[in-house]
Amino acid sequence: MDYKIREIRTSEYPLLGDFLYEAVFIPEGTSPPDKSIVSLPELQVYIENFGQKKDDRCLVAEADGKIVGAVWVRVMNDYGHVDDETPSLAISLYKEYRGCGIGTAMMKAMLFKLKESGYEQVSLSVQKANYAVRMYMALGFEVVGENDEEYIMVKCLS
Repeated sequence: MDYKIREIRTSEYPLLGDFLYEAVFIPEGTSPPDKSIVSLPELQVYIENFGQKKDDRCLVAEADGKIVGAVWVRVMNDYGHVDDETPSLAISLYKEYRGCGIGTAMMKAMLFKLKESGYEQVSLSVQKANYAVRMYMALGFEVVGENDEEYIMVKCLS
């Protein structure tokens, strides 16, 4: 599949709401939540006023003439928060584009971008049952905390 990874354009920031919804993990046999879930304060922290904080960064994947995935970071007090210097990462792809290597390519591009910008590490939160855990581990993320349902993972960039 042909795709390219590039910086998000300001005019495309509203798409982050769609990708935030796609990032919500839906366990097997569970009905997806209503799209209004992204308006909850604990999820809005990922996208509200995106681009206005110095640590906001986003890359998108473009295929078939449209944006099909996004990976973005910001320093925020989210589920994956470890400290006030470490950006938290979110990533998602539309379902029909998963399993093609696009997510891994987006992650590698973002990790490179963060390292080049001088960040020491990046964190994320992921449901233990999410297949993406394997991708994160393959990219060098390590579990630094957990609860019943989620891992908090960190990748050292130095």
